[in-house]
Amino acid sequence: MHIDLRQLRHFIALADQRSFVAGAQAVNLSQSAFSRSIQALEHSVGCQLVDRGRKDLAPTKQGQVLLEHARRLVSGAQQMANEISQFNGLEAGELRFGCGPAPAAGLIPRAIGSFIGRYPKARVQFQVDDWQSLCKRLLSDEFEFFVADTRQFEANPDYLTQRLRPRKWHFCCRAGHPLAGLASVSAAQLMSYPMAVTIRPPNLRKVIVDLSGRPDFTPNVECENSYSLLGVVLRSDAIGIVGAYSDALHHAKGDLVCLKVEGLADDLEELYTRYGIVSRAGYRLSPLAEAMIEQIKAIDERDEDVCSLEYVAV
Repeated sequence: MHIDLRQLRHFIALADQRSFVAGAQAVNLSQSAFSRSIQALEHSVGCQLVDRGRKDLAPTKQGQVLLEHARRLVSGAQQMANEISQFNGLEAGELRFGCGPAPAAGLIPRAIGSFIGRYPKARVQFQVDDWQSLCKRLLSDEFEFFVADTRQFEANPDYLTQRLRPRKWHFCCRAGHPLAGLASVSAAQLMSYPMAVTIRPPNLRKVIVDLSGRPDFTPNVECENSYSLLGVVLRSDAIGIVGAYSDALHHAKGDLVCLKVEGLADDLEELYTRYGIVSRAGYRLSPLAEAMIEQIKAIDERDEDVCSLEYVAV
C-alpha cells in the first residue's frame, strides 16, 4: 500500500469541509484534481473513504480510521520539518497553538506582537476555540499547546499546566445607562436589565444565578467575542460581563462603566479567571513553542489589568 502525505492532506480537507468543492478550495486545487487525489487514495487503501450517498459526505468506518492516522501523520511530518528548520535557525519555522476567547481578547495578541518582533521570519498560526475543541486538537498533534481555562487539566497527569495570573471579570454598562451614576447596585437592580454575557466560563453563570435568586439563568445575548458583546452593551441598556484583561475594555474607555454589585466580595473566586498554558506531559515542545510560551508568561506578568474604569461613573 502506497500513500503519500499530499493525498492524506486532501482527505483531511475533505473530512473537515464535507464538500469536494470546499475541500479543493482549502488546498488550492481544482475540483477535478482534488477528486482524482481522493479517488487515488481510495484505490491505494482498497476501500471507499466517504459515503457519497450522504449530503455531508461523512467518512465511512474505514475513512474514520484513516482520518485519525492521517491527522497524526501529516502533523508529525510537518512538526518534524518545522523543528529541523527551527534548529537550523530559530527565526524560521511555523508555530501552531490554540487559545480560548478570553485570552484571545488581549493577552495573546500582545504576546504575538512581541514575539514576531523578535522572530520576524517565524510563521504563527493560532486558533480561537473552546477548551474542549482545543484539547482535541492538542491530542491530535495539531497544536503544541493552548491557552485556556485550566480547571479540567490541573489534576490530570497527561497534561502540563502553567497557570497565568487571575484576572477579574466585571459587570459593566454604557456611560448613559440608568445604573451608571450609582455608587453601587443591588442584585435586583442588575438583574432587571437584559444580560449580554460570554458563553463561558461556567463559574460566572453560578455568580449570576446566585445573584438572581433563581434556580437557573438564561441570558438575553450570548457571544464569545468581547468586542461584539461590548458593541451590544454600548448600544443598549444591556448589562455586560467583560474581563479586565480585554483590549476591548480599554478601547471603550470613557464610554463604559464597571458596576460595583452589592454582595459580591472582591476576592470571590468565581469572579476571577483561571487561565493557563496547557501542553501534553512527556512531549517535547519545539524551540518556537518554548519561546512563545516564555513570551506569553512575560507579557502576562508584566501587563497590568487594562481596566481603569472599575466602579467609576462617567
